[in-house]
Amino acid sequence: MWETLFHRMAKRLLVTGTLKITYPDGTTKTYGDGTAPRAAMAVRDKAALKAIYVNPEMGFGEGYMEGTVTTDDLLGLMQLIQRNYKTETMPGFAKFVYKARYYVRDFAMRNNADTSKNNVAHHYDISDDLYRLFLDEDMQYSCAYFASPEMSLEEAQAAKKAHIGRKLCIEPGMRVLDIGCGWGGLSMTLARDFGAQVTGVTLSENQFATAQQRVKEAGLTDRIELRLQDYRTITDPFDRIVSVGMLEHVGSPHFADYFSKVGELLSPDGLALIHTIGRSSPPVPQSPWLNKYIFPGGYVPSLSELAVPIENAWMYLNDIEILRLHYAMTLRHWLARFEDNLDTVRAMHDDRFIRMWRFYLIACIMTFEEQELGVFQIQLSHKNNVVPITRDYLYDSPRAHQQAAE
Repeated sequence: MWETLFHRMAKRLLVTGTLKITYPDGTTKTYGDGTAPRAAMAVRDKAALKAIYVNPEMGFGEGYMEGTVTTDDLLGLMQLIQRNYKTETMPGFAKFVYKARYYVRDFAMRNNADTSKNNVAHHYDISDDLYRLFLDEDMQYSCAYFASPEMSLEEAQAAKKAHIGRKLCIEPGMRVLDIGCGWGGLSMTLARDFGAQVTGVTLSENQFATAQQRVKEAGLTDRIELRLQDYRTITDPFDRIVSVGMLEHVGSPHFADYFSKVGELLSPDGLALIHTIGRSSPPVPQSPWLNKYIFPGGYVPSLSELAVPIENAWMYLNDIEILRLHYAMTLRHWLARFEDNLDTVRAMHDDRFIRMWRFYLIACIMTFEEQELGVFQIQLSHKNNVVPITRDYLYDSPRAHQQAAE
């Protein structure tokens, strides 16, 4: 039964490219139009067939993790799947589950203080040693800025921080709030290179401890204050607010609270820069596999979902820059470093974890390359004359800003 249903689904879904599927009984069938890209996979048991048919994203992800779905080229397989993935061609029951997840998302993503802290711990408090294996030296766990494809990961992450610093138009001595400061790299850059007095907040105990140590070693304790604190409890006013890769963890029911808080904390002449993964399409539910195994409580917003909360916070929308493909390039660097360090990863985690992490990185690469995801950099203020009226100031020499901060 499940072989027949799975076969029918594969015929409907796979119309571009070529996919060979080996079934549990050993038979192999070919789907698609015979063109590139080409990939092959094997489904080892009927339970995996059923799981993929009922809930394609979850079933495929869990099957790969558990070893009941195998392939010699996950990157190529995911590319083929992403190019063919259309909600309207899924089986009826799968479409029902997909729509249901969308309509219950606000209920499922009620991220109060305790839930938010637990969600952060699930992902960020695994082990700093794991992240050091594939991130750049500054431990930037967000989209880099590739002014040139030939840039190294370190160069692109430094360019990202400099680009953000210029967008914030920081003058020496300004108070800057870094919401979701991670391991402290951006806070350190804004303090050291732009002369800011930075307050960084995070809910990750691992990141907080590491960031504190890094700030101390860099001799920046007089310029940077780090707090293990939920941004919703902050009451201090700030000249500048920056948030990189944190809005994705807020959850759709809390966008209004988030932007309201940014507006409340931002001084009358202040400026905010929100850097977030965003969707250039109508809203859709988050991947159930990513929510369960990687980012519980996470949600990637469409621009339409952010416009109303920003408007209701009564802030000017000064600028929106959309970084296309930059995150895919960043993730490809991370994946290469992860694969190069598999022996070290295997000493810390089992093969199931390795397959989970590989699936996460590759799924994200393909989503950024083949679907509607990008990165939004949203610049906000209470007044419409806080920043220059053209973008020319963003491409001045970074050295000029460093000299101003010294």
